[in-house]
Amino acid sequence: MTGKYTEVHGSGRTDGGVHALGQIANFKLETELSAEEIMRYINRFLPDDIGIVAAWEADMRFHSRLSATGKTYRYRILTGEIPEVFGRRQRFWHKEKLDVAAMKKAAEDFIGKKDFMSFCDNKRMKKSTVREITSLDITENGNEIIIDVTGNGFLYHMVRIIAGTLIEIGEGKRAADSVPAIIEAKDREKAGVIAAAEGLTLMEVFYA
Repeated sequence: MTGKYTEVHGSGRTDGGVHALGQIANFKLETELSAEEIMRYINRFLPDDIGIVAAWEADMRFHSRLSATGKTYRYRILTGEIPEVFGRRQRFWHKEKLDVAAMKKAAEDFIGKKDFMSFCDNKRMKKSTVREITSLDITENGNEIIIDVTGNGFLYHMVRIIAGTLIEIGEGKRAADSVPAIIEAKDREKAGVIAAAEGLTLMEVFYA
């Protein structure tokens, strides 16, 4: 568009197979085009699975990742014997019913500022693994279970490990009151499996 190399910064990286409805990116550009004109131009050349829905001129100090104060992720689970055909890339199919009441009870123990080392899949993590989860809501809509988690930041695979742990609780493989002990252990081996990537979506990124 401008003939110059432009570095784009995203608010964070998502794993292969994970989706984003609210991804934010920023870049610096010397152009007389308006933000809306830039958006229309870029959308013409993006691949079919990426679309820009809004664009605006931000403060020069704004950085999509470093300026972020929090994020909301959603994990979607489809239960039952009938597989999802059209939405299979957005939901994890779990053939058996899950104990949603037990999952909701366990979800309460994730709330707060805690050391989530047990839910980090980076064995070489040298930075702090303390994060604050402000809400973790589980809702049931027919045969779909939706897990919404909001926090000030997330570790590598953290949300998928939380989802995997909650699924194991729903399966009866873990007790509903087991989460505090898992957190206290600070041991990845104590937490559940990494839930499938296709069920996870970055919903929103927050800024002050």
